[in-house]
Amino acid sequence: MCTAVTYKTKDHYFGRNLDLEYSYNETVTITPRNYEFKFRKVENIKNHYAIIGMAYVASNFPLYYDAINEKGLGMAGLNFPENADYKEIENGKNNIAPFEFIPYILSQCANIEEVKKLLQNINIARINFSEELPASPLHWIIADKEKSITVESIKDGLKIYDNPVGILTNNPTFDIQLFNLNNYMYLSTEQTVNNFSKELNLSPYSRGMGAMGMPGDLSSMSRFVKATFTKMNSKSGDTESESISQFFHILGSVYQQRGCVHMGEGKYEITIYSSCCNMDKGIYYYTTYENSQITGIDMNKENLDSSDLINYNLINGQQIYMQN
Repeated sequence: MCTAVTYKTKDHYFGRNLDLEYSYNETVTITPRNYEFKFRKVENIKNHYAIIGMAYVASNFPLYYDAINEKGLGMAGLNFPENADYKEIENGKNNIAPFEFIPYILSQCANIEEVKKLLQNINIARINFSEELPASPLHWIIADKEKSITVESIKDGLKIYDNPVGILTNNPTFDIQLFNLNNYMYLSTEQTVNNFSKELNLSPYSRGMGAMGMPGDLSSMSRFVKATFTKMNSKSGDTESESISQFFHILGSVYQQRGCVHMGEGKYEITIYSSCCNMDKGIYYYTTYENSQITGIDMNKENLDSSDLINYNLINGQQIYMQN
């Protein structure tokens, strides 16, 4: 499972936790403006916005998990089992495979309004990348510097939701996740007061009791509530260091530790990596499960007019600074 987050200080940030029990040896991948995207059912795109994000590159095609483009539009795909429903090829529509959806959107859209226009004629089609890589059941969060939307292809069709909290996890569908926040409107960052009974002398015995009742388990619905509460009440300075540090702390509130979610056969779901993209500057930051040091890659330091993918292997080993 996964959690995606948007955040704003002086700059705008977008990122996610990727929670899985395995890795495809993904890399931070930059797709320059002149790399040719070869799509299965729509025309290829030869010239487009440059993109940076986390991807598994197969047959020289970047299978992006999350990414931003040079215009400051970000997008991430999150696991959506049992609910994702991809359609048959439909004449008159732009039939896009799930693995093509992120590059298709980010290659040609600069903001959410342009995304919404493009979505009007999109059909997310049931197309596998290969026999070895079948289509993953996904839904998506798409964000520009000011607003976010959630896109879900379900049995009832393609649903597009405005996302006022800038958070996405997994199941259930986004409308239910958002409605569920009503059950937690009592949560507060302030100290509690006695509403239980005027006849009892009750008083808080610890700091933080205003958030009592906030779910702390690792389920997707609980992570949605906790990540939203943490993000919506988060306070940070607006320097780059303060901003990205706070962003990773928000993601850390729903981090998955090895051993807590058993997937069988000795496998455990963990937060394989966490990412934070500066949407204004085009910088992709990440940490991995074994390496908590923040590593950054600036897309603007590369040749963005190239036609070849640029890949950076993740630094997975723990980086420890010995002070003495």
